[in-house]
Amino acid sequence: MFFSGKDSLSRERRLELAAFQKAADLRFRSLELLNLSLTHRSCGNEDPLHAQNNERLEFLGDAVLGVVTASCLYTLLPDRSEGELARVKSYVVSEEVLSEEAKAIGIDRFILLGKGEEQSGGRSKKAILADAMEAVIGAYYLDVGFEAASRFVLSLVEPEVRKVLQNRHHKDYKTILQEYVQKYYRSYPAYSVVRRTGPDHDRTFWISCAVGGVEYGPVSGKNKKEAEQNAAKEAYDAIIGSGGLEAARLTQIEGG
Repeated sequence: MFFSGKDSLSRERRLELAAFQKAADLRFRSLELLNLSLTHRSCGNEDPLHAQNNERLEFLGDAVLGVVTASCLYTLLPDRSEGELARVKSYVVSEEVLSEEAKAIGIDRFILLGKGEEQSGGRSKKAILADAMEAVIGAYYLDVGFEAASRFVLSLVEPEVRKVLQNRHHKDYKTILQEYVQKYYRSYPAYSVVRRTGPDHDRTFWISCAVGGVEYGPVSGKNKKEAEQNAAKEAYDAIIGSGGLEAARLTQIEGG
């Protein structure tokens, strides 16, 4: 399926896109479609030539990324439960991981941003880079089909899965939990200091985490940051392990 937009790419931009494809090991038939995947919405506010942006492609790419990753995990981990597969998947497709992969293939250098977004450091914002990564996946799927897009996704996913299996991945549970809750429940986790114990030089913080009306913890840590991470982990493990927030809420009601 080809992109049918008007060919308006300058020679300079074509050279940039060629360099990007070489770095990413991709072969697009439609440079216009690739360019669209690298066009942030901030461009449309300043240049009528960029009235379209990569948000629709991001939506599509998210779906392609999800199904390829789920299929990969189902095949690679035949002895793991649904909850464990979901836990690994949420890390592999997280904003943290996708933004790093985006930088590795040069998206931060070739993405098109409006002047305001450029000046505010948009080229290094994790959300923008992760979204563009998904948009590139969506564009590649449209351009060359599912098989080639799947190979590209697997080249990104499989190394991250190995990191998880070897316990070498960075586990920022506050970020992982927030992304999960935002994506599936359109809300945010809330953290509360329940109590502090010990002298000033050896203080222990006890923090609870509330998600969708369900409270987890309190969990302790030697400082607020550590306690929040521990509370986020407890909440995330409970939500994923029970099959989602509604199931976690039922489990807590039945247990109480």
